[in-house]
Amino acid sequence: MAKTHFVRKIYTALIFIFLYAPIATLIVLSFNASKTRAKWGGFTTKWYISLLQDETILDALGTTLLIAFLSALAAAIIGTIACIAMSGMKRRSRTILMGITNIPMLNADIVTGISLMLLFISFGLRFGFGTILLSHITFNIPYVILSVQPRMKQLNPSVYEAALDLGASPVTAFFKVTLPDLMPGILSGFLMAFTMSLDDFIITHFTKGSGINTLSTKIYTEVRKGIKPEMYALSTIIFVTVLVLLFLVNIAPDKEQKENSRKEQKV
Repeated sequence: MAKTHFVRKIYTALIFIFLYAPIATLIVLSFNASKTRAKWGGFTTKWYISLLQDETILDALGTTLLIAFLSALAAAIIGTIACIAMSGMKRRSRTILMGITNIPMLNADIVTGISLMLLFISFGLRFGFGTILLSHITFNIPYVILSVQPRMKQLNPSVYEAALDLGASPVTAFFKVTLPDLMPGILSGFLMAFTMSLDDFIITHFTKGSGINTLSTKIYTEVRKGIKPEMYALSTIIFVTVLVLLFLVNIAPDKEQKENSRKEQKV
């Protein structure tokens, strides 16, 4: 038994080493004063300072944050409405529709990117900010539905009906009763969508057109010219940002479960 437990620990450690050793190397090199990767020239933050002085990087950062926020917001609204609509369907119809909405998550990013590119070309849309935004909304919606749907199943319909019986309009009852209960799921879905949009490269690459870049496509363009220390710094910033957002997404449901358990214990 002890031997099996030891083997499991070794196996887990190897997985984490293979996953995070390259990222750890990247982070260390972002603080290396030397431009060469083979020599440690001392600790420095000059690559981060140089990065913040690069206007093209700042433009890409602004575009990335704006697209991530707008796409996550739109996906949160559309995904929530979809969950409300599906809650009124029969079980078989709801299952079929959930399977359809899960396709973008299961589908390969390159297939989704090429499909959206061909769709935009067929409609004669000009590639740029708008096409990137539409693409990100498309692949973000399933993540919002995945976050909101469990909350939707936990709702007590009698509370909503009681609000209607007390004279509240359907709209007022929704915003006062239903929406507050859905907010943790909506917020979690929004953060997940924001993270996925912030981190996307392949779909953005196929739908961005010329003259516009996000951070991921900017890194790809710069690396093709030659690896610069500033790219290490930029990649580190993206990794830390995504890590923090994922932490927030995962910690929100845990806090909510603890609060619910405390309320149940008091009752």
